[in-house]
Amino acid sequence: MRVLVADRNLVPHRARFEAALPADVIVVWGDEQALRTAEVFVGGRFTAEMAAVAEKLRLIHVAGAGTDRVDFAALSPDTQVANTFHHERSIAEYVLSAAIMLRRDFLAQDRALRRQVWATPVYDDALPQLPTLGAARIGFVGFGHIGRRCWELLRALGCTGAAVTGTGRVDPAGGLDWAATTASLDRLMTESEVVVVSAPLTADTTGMIGSAQLRALGPEGVLINVGRGPLVDERSLYEALLHNKIRAAAIDVWYRYPAPGTGGGMPAELPFHELTNILMTPHSSGVTSDTFAGRADDIAANIGRLYRAEPLLNVVSQRAS
Repeated sequence: MRVLVADRNLVPHRARFEAALPADVIVVWGDEQALRTAEVFVGGRFTAEMAAVAEKLRLIHVAGAGTDRVDFAALSPDTQVANTFHHERSIAEYVLSAAIMLRRDFLAQDRALRRQVWATPVYDDALPQLPTLGAARIGFVGFGHIGRRCWELLRALGCTGAAVTGTGRVDPAGGLDWAATTASLDRLMTESEVVVVSAPLTADTTGMIGSAQLRALGPEGVLINVGRGPLVDERSLYEALLHNKIRAAAIDVWYRYPAPGTGGGMPAELPFHELTNILMTPHSSGVTSDTFAGRADDIAANIGRLYRAEPLLNVVSQRAS
């Protein structure tokens, strides 16, 4: 069996990955010329052009959760697609730290102190004393692996919470005040002080948070998007931040991404970088050694199952894509 690994995030775990595979599996790293004879492709992007070249492909294994860059329509019915996770702990740390920084104005205080301004109510009576994050109401748009792990950390601080999902069903033991379908999104936004977005991107969820929802979140509200950029309408988000319709946002997922093999370019059409009430990160919230070590293990285990003709785990159906 030949395996082509095209995801550079797995390179630091190369020895671990290869040691977990059956002994006679051949692994090629980064050379897409090997696609023609590969039975397994490991990577997040798979196009119709690549499918036309891959003559022996049996499995596309994404080294992450999202399969939105896999062209399912171009695949043979015999080609399976699988994904993996392990990013929820890393992303939960990001959400927790971003919520604290933005809710307590630490970004603004940092910028002010660089100008020799001590922006705290200790020295400026016009500034309010801000509440701790533990006093906040958290709203979750999506409540899968990421939402549940975020809630574990936030709940431990004393936060209260609610969630909307596609089905409206969540673990009843999770401690949320309520959960409902996305038909209750406006209610969630109105009641929440911090909103965590981690829903999957589909035709139905694209642009689900627009100007009306951001107005409902209000001028003290904080938005954290770790799902996909287009879940939140780009212009609505920019205008809400520009005109202080919401307090702040942490955005880790974007509207534009660099071309493969590059690492430059603006992440959006609009000048978010000019705003002072946004934390901008390059889709890095889940990128830790813990995340990709776990993913390497999962992918190697699934390749072993394929090798032994056993059922795979985390298979993503074409319909689900």
